[in-house]
Amino acid sequence: MKNKLTGNRFIMDVGVLKTELYFETDKSMVFTVIDGGALTENGYSERVETTIAEVRPQVYMIAWKEKSGATVTHVEDHENGIIYSNATLPDGGFYTMKGTLKPIDNE
Repeated sequence: MKNKLTGNRFIMDVGVLKTELYFETDKSMVFTVIDGGALTENGYSERVETTIAEVRPQVYMIAWKEKSGATVTHVEDHENGIIYSNATLPDGGFYTMKGTLKPIDNE
């Protein structure tokens, strides 16, 4: 079943990391790093398989595992433009971030 994110792009800005999120299908997303800060290189892009659960209208919990082994879980509040992101890195590092989430026009 198609979710309401599919086909849309968003800019996630959590201060130390700014990323474009493109929900390609209801089970895949492409993220592209706009500004990786000290976390990752600018321009890095990866397609990931996602699990998406709608918590309530316009609020989603999204989880995926990256090629590096990092695991990421977002709670995305599209109504209020707020994102909560938790990431566990392969080296054991854990990041808890909060920031903004804004839609961008589809081309």
